[in-house]
Amino acid sequence: MKRWIFATGLLLMISLSTMAQKREGERPSPEERAQRNTDRMAEALTLTDAQKKQILDINLEYAMKKEAEMEARKAQMDAKRAELKEQDAKIQAVLTEEQRTKWTEIKAERMEDRRRGRPNAQIEGDPRKGRKGVN
Repeated sequence: MKRWIFATGLLLMISLSTMAQKREGERPSPEERAQRNTDRMAEALTLTDAQKKQILDINLEYAMKKEAEMEARKAQMDAKRAELKEQDAKIQAVLTEEQRTKWTEIKAERMEDRRRGRPNAQIEGDPRKGRKGVN
C-alpha cells in the first residue's frame, strides 16, 4: 500500500513539473502582458475606469513595440547564425581532415568556456590573447 501511494505521488509530481515547464516556455501575447501590467497597476494604485483604459492603451503601445523589437532581434540573430554556419562550411572546405578534427575540438572547447562564463576565451596560441581591448 505504501508503495502504491509513493508511486502515485511520484507520478503526480512528475506530471505537475512537466506542466509547469510547458507554461514557462510559452510567452504571453503583447495584449496579455499589457492587460496584466494594467491590472497590477489598477490594484496597487486604485485606478478609475478611465485611468485603466488610458494605462491599458499606453501599456499595449509599448508591449507591441517591445514585441516588434524582439522579433527584429530574433531575425538578426538567425541571420548571424546562418552567416557563421556559412563561414564554418567555407573554413571546413579548406582544411584537411586532421585540421577539421582539431578545429571541431577547438570550437567545442570554446563553446564549453562560454557556458562556464568565460565568453572571450581565445584559441590556444592566439597572438592576440592577453592583449586588452582585442577579442
